[in-house]
Amino acid sequence: MDIYNAGVGEELAVLRKTAVPVTEFNDELQKLIDIMIESMIENKGIGLAAPQIGDNRRVFVCSIDGSEPLVFINPEIIETSMETWIYEEGCLSLPGIYADVERPERVKVQAWNRKGRPFKVEADDLLSTCIQHELDHLNGVLFVDYLPEKKKLKFLKKLEKVNTKK
Repeated sequence: MDIYNAGVGEELAVLRKTAVPVTEFNDELQKLIDIMIESMIENKGIGLAAPQIGDNRRVFVCSIDGSEPLVFINPEIIETSMETWIYEEGCLSLPGIYADVERPERVKVQAWNRKGRPFKVEADDLLSTCIQHELDHLNGVLFVDYLPEKKKLKFLKKLEKVNTKK
């Protein structure tokens, strides 16, 4: 499955949309989750949100250090730490672009798993960053949106130039 690229106009438009809640836990959803996990692993990512493959549902997956992939459906952050940390983020939808982003160090998230069962998880450090990054995708936000405007525009123009040469 191709990953949508923020340097391609129509794909960027999809990435900028707010995803809609999942209402049915059916075979189609299971197939989407399997495709997302496979795409994340194939592309050597640690997280992938449904909008990144053109699906507008509130679903993301993540796997840190090769751990069993976690599936988050209709996730919500219900608590964040006051402490922050900075991590150099990248994104499968922004190939070759990396930048330091400051985010809360710890988060508590509630979501549903692939079987439709609710769960809560507390995450810190890299898992916390990954969850926040992927949840941003569900809200139409890219990690470059946290950067100063000049730097953000520079990155997006660079990405657009690379994609027009293909």
